[in-house]
Amino acid sequence: MPQADTIIGQETYVQGGEWEQGQPQAKIESHAKQIWRKFARRKLPLWALATTLLLLAAGLIAPWLAPYAPNEVTDVFGAAPSASLWLGTDQVGRDVLSRVIHGTRISLIIGFSTVAIYVAFGALVGMLAGYYGKWIDMLLMRITDIFLSFPYMMIVLIIVSLLGANVTTIVLVLALFKWPTVALLIRGSVLSIKEMDYAKAAIALGYSTPRILAKHIVPNALGPIIVNATFGVAGTILSEAGLSFLGMGVASPQASLGNMLHDAQSLTVLTDQPWLWLPAGAVILLIVLAINFVGDGLRDAFDAKH
Repeated sequence: MPQADTIIGQETYVQGGEWEQGQPQAKIESHAKQIWRKFARRKLPLWALATTLLLLAAGLIAPWLAPYAPNEVTDVFGAAPSASLWLGTDQVGRDVLSRVIHGTRISLIIGFSTVAIYVAFGALVGMLAGYYGKWIDMLLMRITDIFLSFPYMMIVLIIVSLLGANVTTIVLVLALFKWPTVALLIRGSVLSIKEMDYAKAAIALGYSTPRILAKHIVPNALGPIIVNATFGVAGTILSEAGLSFLGMGVASPQASLGNMLHDAQSLTVLTDQPWLWLPAGAVILLIVLAINFVGDGLRDAFDAKH
């Protein structure tokens, strides 16, 4: 039995369901390089990744990048774009460029924080349901069905109105209703992986459940998790923008791309002051498109048929 355990410990599962002798770290690195090569073959996802990283960098250094603090009032009100104020000012004299930069930061924080929470929880539920099966699977899937049956946006609006509109509330409420789709996706992957020979061998050798999940199940279910998380970031940013536009998201005066659109709803602003809403809308469009193109590239890269 120790000899068999040593052999299994030296084997690494590679794409296609095959096991090969060798260094596990080397195999993982080669698989990661293969994924990267497939991703980099397509120029559009590569440019989208560069754009996403650039936006992330801008969000991280927003306090140093923005020419003004997001709520700092200048000495001009409703000014059109100029050489000194690239995107002009709003009705109370705040620099629009600075608010767009800080709003991008808030949108990205909400997007990535929400996805990190609901993907981690949904993946855990899906792995437990798929691995253990029987009554555990039935119980977890019925709870998942209950959450899927809720009128999502209506419940979110009610909870936000009760708890107050702020970044923490938005993150937790959106995560609360987005994990079921991840749970269903990961459950299906685990059910398939559990039938593979290497998973059955690990179970037959008496490996502990945490070890089987950590070393055999999770690494091979990582592709669907990453792809779903990527699309989830874009969807969450759109959800936050929609809530803020309705006045139920990030509350003013804190800058967010959604509440900048909310503040520019009047017909006069839409027609005569496009600098108050066009930059925020363009950045939302750019973020969502870039992240979705990255998700498309990752989906193809993880697909063994491509």
